[in-house]
Amino acid sequence: MKILLSLAIGYTSFLVGQTLVLATPAPVNSTINQIKKVSFNPPPAPASEPPPGGRVRGGAKRGLCPSVQPQLTALVPYTEDTPTVTNVWGLTTEAHPTLMFYMPYARNSAYPTAFVLQDQESNSIYQTAIALPAKPGFISISVPQNITLAVNKRYRWFLTVDCDPQKDSPPTYVEGVIKRVTLDKKVTEKLKTATPLQRFDIYLQNGIWHEALKTLSQLHQENPKNRETQQKWKDLLTSIRLEDIASQPLVSSQP
Repeated sequence: MKILLSLAIGYTSFLVGQTLVLATPAPVNSTINQIKKVSFNPPPAPASEPPPGGRVRGGAKRGLCPSVQPQLTALVPYTEDTPTVTNVWGLTTEAHPTLMFYMPYARNSAYPTAFVLQDQESNSIYQTAIALPAKPGFISISVPQNITLAVNKRYRWFLTVDCDPQKDSPPTYVEGVIKRVTLDKKVTEKLKTATPLQRFDIYLQNGIWHEALKTLSQLHQENPKNRETQQKWKDLLTSIRLEDIASQPLVSSQP
């Protein structure tokens, strides 16, 4: 009898121990912790060329545009050499690249909005009206097929929002420089067979901002609930000090 009682108690203790082991939950953030953190380190602007200059935020004090937060923002790396000198620029490998912006003004405001591209001699080579999105969020603007960016040439772009119908005040705007470069042949070959996430990593490692952003934004838009792309998107914008707009929606694409 004592033997049977001992066996029963031992078996019950074993089951309790096993239940406790099986019931231990996995860490809630285990998936997020496994995602490799991304960060963009832009290459320095060539010392032999003039500083890019530019404006990454469209300040609310310009013109008659209402004060909004977040402000009109160019999704481009920038540096602040002094409190009054900002350089906004990024590299591309494409002849017809795509640029992205955070647009705080919606279609119902009816503010005339335009995108302008200039060559190195400040000649306007492309200008187009931009339709405002139905609600504030990220928009993308692509250089059309009839305009080709030359390799190793710099181009200046502007995105302007004119909130003053009488044209008495200057528009709110963002401004920067884009330069087309070529990648090493080995890197180009890797891109041909890479998955979208692998392409994103390759562009990131080689300092190619506009294609890295475009690739990740497409993944994010295709599957907005994917934790990995959500975290990478947040990390990418945080790494260029634009974390305040990282949670904004992708709302519109322009040709």
